[in-house]
Amino acid sequence: MNYTIAIYGAPYSSQACQSALNFAKALISNNHSIVRLFFYQDAVHTASILAIPPQDEVDLPREWRLFIDKHKLDAVVCVAAALRRGLLNNEEQLRYEKPASNLSSSTALSGLGQLIEGAVMSDRLVTFGA
Repeated sequence: MNYTIAIYGAPYSSQACQSALNFAKALISNNHSIVRLFFYQDAVHTASILAIPPQDEVDLPREWRLFIDKHKLDAVVCVAAALRRGLLNNEEQLRYEKPASNLSSSTALSGLGQLIEGAVMSDRLVTFGA
């Protein structure tokens, strides 16, 4: 089966990101396909390269980057949600004349249309978080 996964909860104040990662790993290990990962609302913080969790906690942003890169997945971060929360890729950094970018190169900024397209191309759309 083909899946699109939408994640809404923040990496450290919600179980959504960890549950979505566990689910995605289970899909891959059972020979299913992930058409698209879509990070929305507070889940966009998962795509930040600046997050530094305590040493005794799981580094969820890093775990997601490794997983996305290893499996060459299409991972999209909602541009409106990201900008509202201060996550910028290089283009947006220049556009808004900010001093730095902080979006993981494993992800791409795009709009909600990418979520809809992923849902249409998939057998199932599964969401994590509110």
